[in-house]
Amino acid sequence: MNSLLIEYLPIVVFLALATGLSLVIVLASVVVARQKPDAEKLSAYECGFAAFQNAHSPFDVRYYLVAILFIIFDLEVAFLFPWAITLGKIGLVGFWSMMGFLGILTIGFIYEWRKGALDWE
Repeated sequence: MNSLLIEYLPIVVFLALATGLSLVIVLASVVVARQKPDAEKLSAYECGFAAFQNAHSPFDVRYYLVAILFIIFDLEVAFLFPWAITLGKIGLVGFWSMMGFLGILTIGFIYEWRKGALDWE
């Protein structure tokens, strides 16, 4: 049993060092950094509603549509490059699997288009 625990010692040491270093960095940031944010830091950023407000306040749904659109294109790019590199090895099964995946992404894109996420005001 002791030999099994000795094998996990490097992992425990790594986790302890990572936790300790994280705490030191956070505490150093609190001690050293100026903690008086200006109006620019407290202004709305990307999401369209003011920060540090009631979490139940209504906001525009287009924010989620843009997020879905980003995920669609991000997934497409993330999977398309490795697929293109290994296309010769994976054969027709890999080709049709990717066509199914791209079909699902195309349905998501058409949904975004119909909802007006591509129409900027």
